[in-house]
Amino acid sequence: MRSTRVPGARRLPHDIPLPAPPEVLRKGPLRAGAFRTALHDPRTAVVVGRLLGTALIVCFLTGLLSHLMQHQPGWLALPSRPVWGYRVTQGAHVAAGIAAVPLLLAKLWVVYPRLYVWPPARSLRHALERLSIAVLVATAVFELATGLINIVQWYPWAFPFVPVHYWIGWVLTGALILHIGVQLPVITEHWSRGPEADPRPVDDATPSRRGLLVALGASVGVVTLATIGQTVSPLAKASPLAPRRPGVGPQRLPVNRTAAQAGVLQPIRDPEWRLTITGPLEVSLSRAELLAMPQHSVWLPIACVEGWSASARWTGVRIRDLMDRVGAPADATLRVFSLEQFSPYSVMEMRREYTRDPLTLLALGINGEPLAEDHGYPARIIAPNRPGVLQTKWVTRMEVLT
Repeated sequence: MRSTRVPGARRLPHDIPLPAPPEVLRKGPLRAGAFRTALHDPRTAVVVGRLLGTALIVCFLTGLLSHLMQHQPGWLALPSRPVWGYRVTQGAHVAAGIAAVPLLLAKLWVVYPRLYVWPPARSLRHALERLSIAVLVATAVFELATGLINIVQWYPWAFPFVPVHYWIGWVLTGALILHIGVQLPVITEHWSRGPEADPRPVDDATPSRRGLLVALGASVGVVTLATIGQTVSPLAKASPLAPRRPGVGPQRLPVNRTAAQAGVLQPIRDPEWRLTITGPLEVSLSRAELLAMPQHSVWLPIACVEGWSASARWTGVRIRDLMDRVGAPADATLRVFSLEQFSPYSVMEMRREYTRDPLTLLALGINGEPLAEDHGYPARIIAPNRPGVLQTKWVTRMEVLT
């Protein structure tokens, strides 16, 4: 494949003429004269790449925060403020992941001619570089594909989604950093160059780089707007592809898992249901006895890892009042058990940052009505700035850990 150059233009490593492939392989992308359009040049790859890289970095950082909030390590103290914190960060995580899909497709389209260089590996360094790119592409496709499938809660695989998605995210980030390091000279050369500095001739018969970026920006805007309404309530009507919508569901609030799906219908309908709280003292309270305690109302969002969130007015008993009733120390951790048994989140722990927060409730009602069964009847947890999977429904027991 010949390279057209302007006299005096600096020669970059990626412009070095490569040996032609054998005659038998000179077909399709390996044919003479393939990929002559400027849209496959390094400048376009850098422009699209920095957009994709930004989206992937946002995904990684917000995903890491979500993982730490769901699996809080002992050394990390998590704040309960702002109350909408997780709603914003997880909404950004899902929105950035969806936006990254057209960006990744555009990036692969721009650079795929480099997949057909001949010979496939010119040296050990070149072979390792291509291997790192293969890892980068494979992990990016895996993360975005499985993330999209998780949004609609369909799991056609045998592996556990959360830990696999988390660790592959680290591999993707490492491959991205390695790729940036290897390509740093090219990135630096083309980061801020304008069209007038591009040595490649422009073919008026082919689409322009600006046209490609406009089309790409429109694609990102469309897919974002079509789904962001599950997080940004005012845009709900403009988001036909959002799996969940604020205000849609039992008591005007979405649900991920119904009481029937959780297999708890029989125990939550038992008139003898009681909440057991153990600590220095032990108490057992019926729902009527809980309702007889001082009731508090809070306006809090519930935000799920799938990206949707919605706000509601919750009414119930403050967790700190229940802990005080059993003589719990001020810095004690509370372990909460759900009637749902076959779930990785049927047991949840809250540290003092949440248990002592006046907004953290054992909720008994929502929006002025008793809790619906699908929302956690007879009692559930609601706390500020917490992932939805930790807002335990169908609570049956609490243990004070000292």
